[in-house]
Amino acid sequence: MAEWLNAEVKEVKSWTDSLFSLRVTAPIERFSAGQFAKLGLEIDGERVQRAYSYVNAPDDPLLEFYLVTVPEGKLSPRLQALQPGDNVMVTKEASGFFILDEIPDCRTLWMLATGTAIGPYLSILQQGEGLERFENIVLIHAARYSRDLSFLPMMQTLQQRYAGKLYIQTVVSRDNSADSLHGRIPDLIESGALERAVGLSLDAESSHVMLCGNPQMVRDTQQLLKESREMRKHFKRKPGHMTSEHYW
Repeated sequence: MAEWLNAEVKEVKSWTDSLFSLRVTAPIERFSAGQFAKLGLEIDGERVQRAYSYVNAPDDPLLEFYLVTVPEGKLSPRLQALQPGDNVMVTKEASGFFILDEIPDCRTLWMLATGTAIGPYLSILQQGEGLERFENIVLIHAARYSRDLSFLPMMQTLQQRYAGKLYIQTVVSRDNSADSLHGRIPDLIESGALERAVGLSLDAESSHVMLCGNPQMVRDTQQLLKESREMRKHFKRKPGHMTSEHYW
Protein backbone atom coordinates (compact mmCIF):
# COMPACT_ATOMS: atom_id res chain seq x y z
CA MET A 1 0.00 0.00 0.00
CA ALA A 2 1.34 3.41 -0.97
CA GLU A 3 2.72 5.69 1.71
CA TRP A 4 1.50 9.26 1.37
CA LEU A 5 3.33 12.45 2.31
CA ASN A 6 2.27 16.05 2.62
CA ALA A 7 3.90 18.20 -0.06
CA GLU A 8 4.09 21.98 0.22
CA VAL A 9 3.06 23.92 -2.86
CA LYS A 10 5.78 26.35 -3.96
CA GLU A 11 4.29 27.52 -7.25
CA VAL A 12 1.42 26.91 -9.63
CA LYS A 13 2.58 28.17 -13.01
CA SER A 14 -0.17 28.62 -15.59
CA TRP A 15 1.10 28.06 -19.13
CA THR A 16 -2.35 28.47 -20.73
CA ASP A 17 -5.90 28.45 -19.40
CA SER A 18 -5.79 24.67 -19.15
CA LEU A 19 -2.10 23.76 -18.85
CA PHE A 20 -0.13 24.32 -15.67
CA SER A 21 2.88 23.15 -13.69
CA LEU A 22 2.52 22.25 -10.04
CA ARG A 23 5.82 22.70 -8.18
CA VAL A 24 6.10 21.29 -4.66
CA THR A 25 8.60 20.07 -2.09
CA ALA A 26 8.32 16.84 -0.11
CA PRO A 27 10.69 14.28 1.49
CA ILE A 28 10.07 11.61 -1.16
CA GLU A 29 12.26 8.61 -1.85
CA ARG A 30 14.66 9.11 -4.73
CA PHE A 31 13.04 8.20 -8.03
CA SER A 32 14.41 7.24 -11.43
CA ALA A 33 14.02 9.75 -14.25
CA GLY A 34 10.92 8.82 -16.23
CA GLN A 35 8.87 7.56 -13.28
CA PHE A 36 5.60 8.94 -11.94
CA ALA A 37 4.00 9.63 -8.58
CA LYS A 38 0.42 10.04 -7.47
CA LEU A 39 -1.01 13.32 -6.25
CA GLY A 40 -4.09 13.45 -4.09
CA LEU A 41 -6.48 15.70 -2.20
CA GLU A 42 -9.17 14.93 0.34
CA ILE A 43 -12.42 15.84 -1.39
CA ASP A 44 -15.83 15.23 0.22
CA GLY A 45 -14.32 12.78 2.68
CA GLU A 46 -12.35 10.70 0.20
CA ARG A 47 -8.86 10.83 -1.25
CA VAL A 48 -9.02 11.61 -4.95
CA GLN A 49 -5.76 10.68 -6.64
CA ARG A 50 -4.19 10.62 -10.10
CA ALA A 51 -0.81 9.57 -11.51
CA TYR A 52 1.52 12.25 -12.91
CA SER A 53 5.08 11.97 -14.19
CA TYR A 54 7.92 13.93 -12.68
CA VAL A 55 9.23 16.67 -14.98
CA ASN A 56 12.22 17.52 -12.80
CA ALA A 57 15.44 15.55 -12.62
CA PRO A 58 15.75 13.27 -9.56
CA ASP A 59 18.46 15.50 -8.07
CA ASP A 60 16.22 18.58 -8.12
CA PRO A 61 14.54 19.17 -4.73
CA LEU A 62 11.75 21.14 -6.41
CA LEU A 63 9.29 18.54 -7.68
CA GLU A 64 7.42 19.50 -10.84
CA PHE A 65 4.32 17.98 -12.44
CA TYR A 66 2.84 19.12 -15.77
CA LEU A 67 -0.95 18.91 -15.82
CA VAL A 68 -3.96 19.66 -17.97
CA THR A 69 -7.14 20.84 -16.32
CA VAL A 70 -10.19 18.73 -17.02
CA PRO A 71 -13.05 21.23 -16.43
CA GLU A 72 -15.45 18.60 -15.05
CA GLY A 73 -12.67 16.66 -13.32
CA LYS A 74 -12.65 16.03 -9.59
CA LEU A 75 -8.97 16.71 -9.03
CA SER A 76 -7.23 18.82 -11.68
CA PRO A 77 -9.27 22.05 -11.23
CA ARG A 78 -8.56 21.91 -7.50
CA LEU A 79 -4.86 21.33 -8.10
CA GLN A 80 -4.74 24.34 -10.42
CA ALA A 81 -6.44 26.45 -7.74
CA LEU A 82 -3.80 25.69 -5.10
CA GLN A 83 -1.70 28.54 -3.74
CA PRO A 84 1.89 28.65 -2.43
CA GLY A 85 1.90 27.31 1.10
CA ASP A 86 -1.00 24.94 0.52
CA ASN A 87 -0.53 21.20 0.93
CA VAL A 88 -1.16 18.37 -1.50
CA MET A 89 -0.56 14.67 -0.90
CA VAL A 90 2.10 12.82 -2.89
CA THR A 91 3.20 9.19 -2.79
CA LYS A 92 6.56 8.70 -1.11
CA GLU A 93 7.77 6.18 -3.67
CA ALA A 94 7.58 6.61 -7.44
CA SER A 95 6.27 3.99 -9.84
CA GLY A 96 6.75 2.96 -13.45
CA PHE A 97 9.27 1.32 -15.75
CA PHE A 98 9.51 4.10 -18.36
CA ILE A 99 13.19 4.56 -17.56
CA LEU A 100 16.44 4.23 -19.47
CA ASP A 101 17.46 1.09 -17.58
CA GLU A 102 14.58 -0.68 -19.35
CA ILE A 103 15.62 0.51 -22.83
CA PRO A 104 17.90 -1.74 -24.92
CA ASP A 105 20.96 -0.39 -26.71
CA CYS A 106 20.29 1.21 -30.08
CA ARG A 107 21.74 3.84 -32.35
CA THR A 108 18.74 6.22 -32.28
CA LEU A 109 16.35 6.62 -29.36
CA TRP A 110 13.02 8.18 -30.35
CA MET A 111 11.03 9.88 -27.58
CA LEU A 112 7.46 10.52 -28.79
CA ALA A 113 5.03 12.49 -26.62
CA THR A 114 1.67 14.16 -26.86
CA GLY A 115 0.44 16.87 -24.49
CA THR A 116 1.58 16.69 -20.89
CA ALA A 117 3.36 13.37 -21.54
CA ILE A 118 6.49 15.33 -22.46
CA GLY A 119 7.25 15.27 -18.70
CA PRO A 120 9.16 11.99 -18.31
CA TYR A 121 11.43 12.77 -21.25
CA LEU A 122 12.34 16.14 -19.79
CA SER A 123 13.20 14.43 -16.51
CA ILE A 124 15.43 11.94 -18.33
CA LEU A 125 17.16 14.60 -20.41
CA GLN A 126 17.67 16.97 -17.50
CA GLN A 127 19.20 14.15 -15.47
CA GLY A 128 21.47 13.23 -18.36
CA GLU A 129 22.60 9.85 -17.04
CA GLY A 130 22.73 6.75 -19.24
CA LEU A 131 22.38 8.61 -22.53
CA GLU A 132 25.94 8.08 -23.73
CA ARG A 133 25.05 4.68 -25.23
CA PHE A 134 22.78 6.31 -27.82
CA GLU A 135 24.29 7.99 -30.86
CA ASN A 136 21.15 10.06 -31.50
CA ILE A 137 18.17 11.07 -29.37
CA VAL A 138 15.02 12.42 -31.01
CA LEU A 139 12.48 14.29 -28.86
CA ILE A 140 9.06 14.81 -30.47
CA HIS A 141 6.36 16.86 -28.74
CA ALA A 142 2.91 16.96 -30.30
CA ALA A 143 0.14 19.29 -29.16
CA ARG A 144 -3.05 20.75 -30.51
CA TYR A 145 -1.82 24.34 -30.73
CA SER A 146 1.56 26.06 -30.79
CA ARG A 147 0.70 27.81 -27.52
CA ASP A 148 0.51 24.38 -25.86
CA LEU A 149 4.22 23.69 -26.42
CA SER A 150 4.99 24.93 -22.91
CA PHE A 151 8.46 23.42 -22.60
CA LEU A 152 9.82 24.32 -26.03
CA PRO A 153 12.37 26.76 -24.53
CA MET A 154 13.63 23.99 -22.23
CA MET A 155 13.76 21.59 -25.17
CA GLN A 156 15.85 24.08 -27.12
CA THR A 157 18.19 24.57 -24.16
CA LEU A 158 18.60 20.82 -23.84
CA GLN A 159 19.34 20.60 -27.56
CA GLN A 160 22.21 23.03 -27.08
CA ARG A 161 23.45 21.05 -24.08
CA TYR A 162 23.53 17.84 -26.13
CA ALA A 163 25.04 19.56 -29.16
CA GLY A 164 24.74 17.35 -32.22
CA LYS A 165 23.13 14.47 -30.31
CA LEU A 166 19.62 15.67 -29.47
CA TYR A 167 17.14 16.42 -32.23
CA ILE A 168 13.87 18.13 -31.35
CA GLN A 169 10.71 18.43 -33.43
CA THR A 170 7.33 19.86 -32.50
CA VAL A 171 4.03 18.85 -34.06
CA VAL A 172 0.72 20.71 -33.95
CA SER A 173 -2.64 19.43 -35.16
CA ARG A 174 -4.97 22.43 -35.04
CA ASP A 175 -2.92 25.40 -36.21
CA ASN A 176 0.06 26.07 -38.42
CA SER A 177 3.55 27.04 -37.36
CA ALA A 178 6.62 27.46 -39.51
CA ASP A 179 8.71 25.56 -36.97
CA SER A 180 6.29 22.66 -36.38
CA LEU A 181 5.00 19.80 -38.45
CA HIS A 182 1.23 19.70 -38.90
CA GLY A 183 -0.85 16.61 -38.21
CA ARG A 184 -0.72 13.48 -36.06
CA ILE A 185 2.38 11.50 -35.16
CA PRO A 186 1.24 8.22 -36.78
CA ASP A 187 0.37 9.98 -40.04
CA LEU A 188 3.70 11.82 -40.09
CA ILE A 189 5.54 8.55 -39.59
CA GLU A 190 3.51 6.81 -42.29
CA SER A 191 4.18 9.59 -44.82
CA GLY A 192 7.87 9.79 -43.93
CA ALA A 193 7.50 13.48 -43.02
CA LEU A 194 8.77 13.00 -39.48
CA GLU A 195 11.95 11.26 -40.59
CA ARG A 196 12.57 13.84 -43.30
CA ALA A 197 12.17 16.69 -40.81
CA VAL A 198 14.59 15.11 -38.34
CA GLY A 199 16.98 13.69 -40.91
CA LEU A 200 17.15 10.22 -39.32
CA SER A 201 15.61 6.85 -40.12
CA LEU A 202 13.09 5.16 -37.87
CA ASP A 203 13.64 1.44 -38.38
CA ALA A 204 14.02 -1.81 -36.49
CA GLU A 205 17.72 -2.09 -37.20
CA SER A 206 18.79 1.20 -35.64
CA SER A 207 15.93 2.54 -33.51
CA HIS A 208 14.01 2.15 -30.29
CA VAL A 209 10.78 4.11 -29.78
CA MET A 210 9.45 5.35 -26.45
CA LEU A 211 5.77 6.31 -26.53
CA CYS A 212 3.91 8.35 -23.93
CA GLY A 213 0.69 10.29 -24.17
CA ASN A 214 -2.71 9.96 -25.79
CA PRO A 215 -3.64 6.26 -25.69
CA GLN A 216 -4.96 6.38 -29.26
CA MET A 217 -1.69 7.84 -30.50
CA VAL A 218 0.23 5.11 -28.68
CA ARG A 219 -1.95 2.33 -30.11
CA ASP A 220 -1.96 3.72 -33.64
CA THR A 221 1.80 4.29 -33.66
CA GLN A 222 2.53 0.83 -32.30
CA GLN A 223 0.29 -0.78 -34.91
CA LEU A 224 1.82 1.25 -37.72
CA LEU A 225 5.39 0.47 -36.69
CA LYS A 226 4.53 -3.20 -36.31
CA GLU A 227 3.00 -3.42 -39.78
CA SER A 228 5.28 -1.12 -41.75
CA ARG A 229 8.61 -1.29 -39.93
CA GLU A 230 8.51 -4.81 -38.45
CA MET A 231 8.97 -3.38 -34.97
CA ARG A 232 7.54 -5.10 -31.89
CA LYS A 233 6.85 -4.24 -28.26
CA HIS A 234 9.80 -4.53 -25.93
CA PHE A 235 9.80 -6.92 -22.99
CA LYS A 236 12.69 -7.86 -20.74
CA ARG A 237 12.39 -11.51 -21.69
CA LYS A 238 11.71 -10.72 -25.34
CA PRO A 239 13.60 -7.59 -26.47
CA GLY A 240 11.83 -5.40 -28.97
CA HIS A 241 11.74 -1.90 -30.41
CA MET A 242 8.83 -0.07 -28.69
CA THR A 243 8.29 0.90 -25.04
CA SER A 244 5.20 2.65 -23.69
CA GLU A 245 4.15 3.90 -20.28
CA HIS A 246 1.19 2.45 -18.39
CA TYR A 247 -0.11 4.48 -15.46
CA TRP A 248 -1.92 2.82 -12.60
